[in-house]
Order: sequence, then structure tokens, then C-alpha cells
Amino acid sequence: MTSLLLLISAIINIFIWLLIANAILSWLVAFNVVNTSNQFVSTVGNFLYRITEPPLRPIRKVIPTMGGLDVSPVILILLLIFLRNLLFEYAPQMM
Repeated sequence: MTSLLLLISAIINIFIWLLIANAILSWLVAFNVVNTSNQFVSTVGNFLYRITEPPLRPIRKVIPTMGGLDVSPVILILLLIFLRNLLFEYAPQMM
């Protein structure tokens, strides 16, 4: 059971880092630091968008952007951290 908890925790951590990478890449594209016509940047951006957009979409429907600032990744990261902590708190009681 501990191995399964550690695997789920690792998957949550990886997804949090993908959310952070997506946010940073979107800022870099918005400020014209990187160009999306570059094939590598386009491929990475497309991958990050496809991975992170499905869980972000319901949050964006509920919470609109605030002055052009999208806070949905922050909310999702907080929810994932809460879920991971909750998992470690209640899982030992189930054993």
C-alpha cells in the first residue's frame, strides 16, 4: 500500500511541475521571449497544453480570469497538494 501511495504522490508531483512549466511557457510566448514557430517550442507547448488543459478547463469555467491573469493553475496546484496530503493522512488508517 505504501508503494502505491508513493507512486500516486510522484504522479501528482510530476503533474504539478507540468502545470508550472505550462504557465512559464505561456508567459514566455506572451512576452515574445520564445517563438512558437520554432518546432521544438511548438511541440513542447502543444504537449503541455494537451496534458494540462483537461483538468484546468472546469476550473476556468467556474473562476474567470482576473484582469488577464489566469489563476486556474494556482488553484489546481493547491487542490493537488491538498489531495496528496489528504491521501497520506487517511491511507494509513485504511491499512
